[in-house]
Amino acid sequence: MSTLHADEPRVDAVLVRRLIAEQFPQWAELPVEAVASGGTSNVMYRLGEDMVVRLPRQSGSVDEVAKEDVWLPRLAPSLPVPVPVLLGEGLPAEGYPWRWTVYRWIEGENPVVGRIAEPGALATALAEFVVALQGIDPADGPPSYRGAPLKERDAETREALADLRGVIDTDAAAAAWETALRAPERTGPPVWVHADLQPGNLLISQGRLSAVIDFECLGLGDPAVDLIVAWYVLPAGVRDAFRAALPLDDAAWARGRGWALSIALMELSYYRDKNPRMATVARHVIDEVLADAARTA
Repeated sequence: MSTLHADEPRVDAVLVRRLIAEQFPQWAELPVEAVASGGTSNVMYRLGEDMVVRLPRQSGSVDEVAKEDVWLPRLAPSLPVPVPVLLGEGLPAEGYPWRWTVYRWIEGENPVVGRIAEPGALATALAEFVVALQGIDPADGPPSYRGAPLKERDAETREALADLRGVIDTDAAAAAWETALRAPERTGPPVWVHADLQPGNLLISQGRLSAVIDFECLGLGDPAVDLIVAWYVLPAGVRDAFRAALPLDDAAWARGRGWALSIALMELSYYRDKNPRMATVARHVIDEVLADAARTA
């Protein structure tokens, strides 16, 4: 599988088979097949019919995956859709330097922006997921690295804007970013957030939300960060319904739009020459945010 990052180890099906044979011999005879994914933090290989192997691409993802494995079993019973279930934990071996994991396979496909069969139903399901997650007792939960105030992303966001000059309308994007920064900060306690509700982290089956996956950004933070799904996934026609189903005010919506813009700018800056799929999604999000900003100006 091709690499995306400078410090990323090369992983292929041969390596995965060796790791499985050495550490999980009961699964050694099962077929291993690469999973086509737009994910940038992990690579995945399907193992047999019912499992998937997940290997971090960078060292920074290792601790985040470990956090998932601690907290997802505690959160899952309170969530309205399936989430990943851990089946095995592998150790560094065969030249692969980090801990890796095996999960239960969940059927479904990533939603394709612009080709969602039942956007209204998806908006409702996503709102139900966000409300359920944010309603779970936050006691002892870890902070999400995307849980800080927007202003703490200002320098990085402006670096991305500078890098994208001539690629997008950076003047309009800068104005939209400054509008988001002016939104009042949240004053209440942090809540559980997924913090990365993008197409690659959602699964759809028969037109309905079948699972939410990849909880690396999971933690406590501003609930506005989970509003990014409104621009990353949902068409404009159902955003109002999604918004109405959430107990959040105008300031939270403005911050959520800022989160979507900031994340998309950084992703386009980093991935435009490395990952066409990610770059396409990021461009779409920027366009949608700027269109929203123009309508509300």
